[in-house]
Amino acid sequence: MKILRGLDAAEELFKSRRGDLVFDRASVAAVTKIIEQVRREGDQQIRELTKVFDGVDVEKTQVPIEEIARGAQRTDPQLKTAIAEAAGRIERYYQKQPTKGFWLREKGALLGQVIRPLAKVGIYVPGGSAPLFSSLLMLAIPAKVAGVSDLVITTPPGPNGEVPDPILCAAHHLGITSLFRIGGAQAIAALAYGTESVPRVDKIVGPGNKFVVIAKRLVFGDVGIEALPGPTETLILADEHADPIHVTSDLVAQAEHIGAQPLLVTTSERLIDDVQAELLSATENLPTASNVIASLEERAVMILVDDLYEGIEVANLYAPEHLCLLTREPRELLDFVKNAGGVFLGTNSPEAIGDYNAGPSHVMPTAGTARFASFVNLRDFQKVMPVVELSPEIIELLGPSAARMARAEGLEAHAKAIESRLAEN
Repeated sequence: MKILRGLDAAEELFKSRRGDLVFDRASVAAVTKIIEQVRREGDQQIRELTKVFDGVDVEKTQVPIEEIARGAQRTDPQLKTAIAEAAGRIERYYQKQPTKGFWLREKGALLGQVIRPLAKVGIYVPGGSAPLFSSLLMLAIPAKVAGVSDLVITTPPGPNGEVPDPILCAAHHLGITSLFRIGGAQAIAALAYGTESVPRVDKIVGPGNKFVVIAKRLVFGDVGIEALPGPTETLILADEHADPIHVTSDLVAQAEHIGAQPLLVTTSERLIDDVQAELLSATENLPTASNVIASLEERAVMILVDDLYEGIEVANLYAPEHLCLLTREPRELLDFVKNAGGVFLGTNSPEAIGDYNAGPSHVMPTAGTARFASFVNLRDFQKVMPVVELSPEIIELLGPSAARMARAEGLEAHAKAIESRLAEN
């Protein structure tokens, strides 16, 4: 674990962090080959790739509606209730986001925006060792609130060739009927280009391993994507009032994810000492201890700063996926936050709750992309179209200047198209 002091040291460390999204040539070549195979051979190639990468032979990738319902029935009742409650909170949160356009009227003219939902969206739900049914909630619900009528879900099959019951339960609760047992780059290819059984979608959303992310990058342009997510990250900014146990537990929770980067920025040397001491015992009896230890040893950083405003500068420079303000007055710092996927204010707002049922989607920008990107929200599932309806009065007012601008750019036909209207008025 690195321990640094001050903004300059942090800036030097952070220079290389966007390398999280730089992939080796061999992986890119392998994913390119997979995409081409799926485009050419469709379902049959997906079956062969599933045998290779998931170790199971799935004859029919689509999960029958009856099996989705049975999976929901098999799910522990308390977990089923928790999923339903989380879904309700997420939906209420997104229902507050504006979904309407606007209109401006001037001298008989009409200018405005109309908002239209995407028709068909593909959602990739990570599986493997951690089937993230929470990601299905966090992606499907804002899509549904945005008005998307057709959701296509893909997720890797488990060792028995089936989709884990919690994912089936979440899908059943949301009324999803199009669910496929497909993982990895082959799932992204199927969604992007379609196969005999998998419909082609307009946009693909969802996190995944590096092969999924490479595939999303390669198909972008043929299909929309929401982001290229890298390893998850949390930056905790804490003062001398922060509880070392809370700070430690939040760092360890983030470190559970493979390749995660937990960071502590603080004004308190004593807090650094206390957290280091707590970390020694925090991984005891954790089933994910190996992941935690690897993340802490390889990627964790502690940075000592002179004051909280220098700490905010460090945070804005890093642009974390999650920014947790464990300070006495966290709201006083919020106005100074410029770059963060999500901000968690105070000791009672652990990011771990944000992963499940606080309300906002836990799919947030990583690897410094919070400098220009946002967490998944309704706009990821909508198109905004401008509408222009001008009047003779506005044409007379704007036409001469527009024609002059067109000629200055060497576009005579543009100028004449405008002037043809002037001649009519």
